[in-house]
Amino acid sequence: MEAARPPPTAGTFVVVGGGIAGVTCAEQLAIQFSSEWILLVTASPVIKAVTNFKKVSKVLEEFDVEEQPSTILENRFPNIKVIESGVKQLRSEEHCIVTEDGSQHMYRKLCLCAGAKPKLICEGNPYVLGIRDTDSAQEFQKQLTKAKRIMIIGNGGIALELAYEIEGCEVIWAIKDKAIGNTFFDAGAAEFLTSKLIAKKTEAKIAHKRTKYTTEGRKMEAGTKANAGHLGSALGPDWHEGLNLKGTKEFSRKIHIETVCEVKKIYLQKEFRISEKKSLTFPGDHSNQSITTDKEIWPVYVELTNEKIYGCDFVISATGVTPNTEPFLCGNNFDLGEDGGLKVDDHMQTSLSDIYAAGDICTASWHPSPLWQQMRLWTQARQMGWYAAKCMAAASLGDSIDMDFSFEIFAHVTKFFNYKVVLLGKYNAQNLGSDHELMLRCTKGQEYIKVVMQNGRMMGAVLIGETDLEETFENLILNQMNLSSYGEDLLDPNIDIEDYFD
Repeated sequence: MEAARPPPTAGTFVVVGGGIAGVTCAEQLAIQFSSEWILLVTASPVIKAVTNFKKVSKVLEEFDVEEQPSTILENRFPNIKVIESGVKQLRSEEHCIVTEDGSQHMYRKLCLCAGAKPKLICEGNPYVLGIRDTDSAQEFQKQLTKAKRIMIIGNGGIALELAYEIEGCEVIWAIKDKAIGNTFFDAGAAEFLTSKLIAKKTEAKIAHKRTKYTTEGRKMEAGTKANAGHLGSALGPDWHEGLNLKGTKEFSRKIHIETVCEVKKIYLQKEFRISEKKSLTFPGDHSNQSITTDKEIWPVYVELTNEKIYGCDFVISATGVTPNTEPFLCGNNFDLGEDGGLKVDDHMQTSLSDIYAAGDICTASWHPSPLWQQMRLWTQARQMGWYAAKCMAAASLGDSIDMDFSFEIFAHVTKFFNYKVVLLGKYNAQNLGSDHELMLRCTKGQEYIKVVMQNGRMMGAVLIGETDLEETFENLILNQMNLSSYGEDLLDPNIDIEDYFD
């Protein structure tokens, strides 16, 4: 006989997911409805909290992300109850979610913020690691201490950081684009950064103010239950801090980039021997063009679509993420975006009544401002979580609410290779067609400034280095002033552009 189910618990608002979007949403709801229970359901023993938040300009914001035990959140908000369990099933008709432990939780309004999971280039291969969250970063560190050569597949933020941080280990970095960091940069910016990648790393490590809460103590119980490789919150921009990313060799950085290629096949050692194919040595001195066969025997071999084969100790799969919708789809008729995310309207509502979504799990399906695009980044997870809570509150109280200003213009600030990087608007001329022009200013090793112009108006910008232009440029993009008369002077370093446009 089946054991009696625990009685359902009810929260007026239930939020699923302990990442930035979920935690921000729960906090916001707790503030607005101080006498209601807010349930936060999360599969992980730690949640992600925004700390040191500061607004840099109207839309640009900087913050740190800190892992905290969920008790800290409950202490700050006595009306938030954290339920540490994965979701097994959503019964939207009954307004109820069922967690892995069999409990049922009723909701009046639900917000799904379950994030995304890494797209692994192949499942179930012990030598292929996907990095997305703090657990996988720790696993990676263990492997790296023994590694002589690794291969990085992917061209997003995590791949960029890894390539820069790893020392004492040969790195072969395979990217599908012509230049590194394609989601963030054009070829010019990539060139500017690549010189830093190849240069010797001398700068001292900057001390970070963030305290770290690790899951070590609770790993034993959690590890078996949650199967570490699958879920977990995304990493922050300084996730590699405090991890000692050093391989076995005594040199600093040794990187070879293979461009315009993808993974064709991955062989384990035995399969590779049977295939009788040959693998290449690490591309060294370019004066010696004779391609040599690698004598070393490696645990895993990667064949690329450019026909080159390299052996390595392990492969890092950093090829992006797919929305983590799986637990919610069965029996519920959600509209999904092309990228597999839950479609949300301009009030963060999914196609099912009383169900909202925010962060990496959702796909923005409203008609966006001409200067904004969705990217699965921390800043957007925070903005969406905050705005979803506002929309849920307004709907509960029968109020109307305007679209939040943060969706007017895309704005993101981060750090790559120790440079400050600011991205504004259509910074890569996304969807602008061919009638746009670029203006550039670059001082090698110091700053790189690119502006995207269309019909005399600024549509986007990339600022690398300490340029101090972000606020001015954000305003110029937002107010769509005609700048034709300034011509090239717009980026002349001898003209103080801020004074023009105060």
